[in-house]
Amino acid sequence: MRLPAALLKRARAVGGYHPQGGEMDPMPVLRRFSACGATLSLPAAVSREAPLIFRVWTENDHLAPDAFGIASPTEASPKVTPDVIIAPVLAFDRRGGRLGQGAGAFDRTLAELRAQGMVLVIGLAFADQEVDLAPMEPYDQGLDAILTESGYIEVRKDL
Repeated sequence: MRLPAALLKRARAVGGYHPQGGEMDPMPVLRRFSACGATLSLPAAVSREAPLIFRVWTENDHLAPDAFGIASPTEASPKVTPDVIIAPVLAFDRRGGRLGQGAGAFDRTLAELRAQGMVLVIGLAFADQEVDLAPMEPYDQGLDAILTESGYIEVRKDL
């Protein structure tokens, strides 16, 4: 999977996720960002309704189940605000539409982070997860780009 070199060099803090079900494993992508000097983080849910908190993470860190039962960094890991987020995707379209697991946790989190400033959201998906139009509700947060095994796709706002 090819990421733009400028993006790899510019990212300071990158948020990933712990894959669930059929979600693509983000670890190879996170390792590339780490090799370029970015701090890595994973989300932790403190409640099922609140936005996620990103905590600094390395591959040797202890993880514990969060409010969703997903392995996440503990409170011992410092909080961080990512400037790039690798988001899990079940389906996507070239307009930036994203279908996730349905709990809305990533959407709440992205809305909060976007209100605080710039964050680039890259959906990680298999190419065959592309659909013509992903169903989007008013509260759903779109992607800025999509990374698949076939390449990097910048979202087309003109579609």
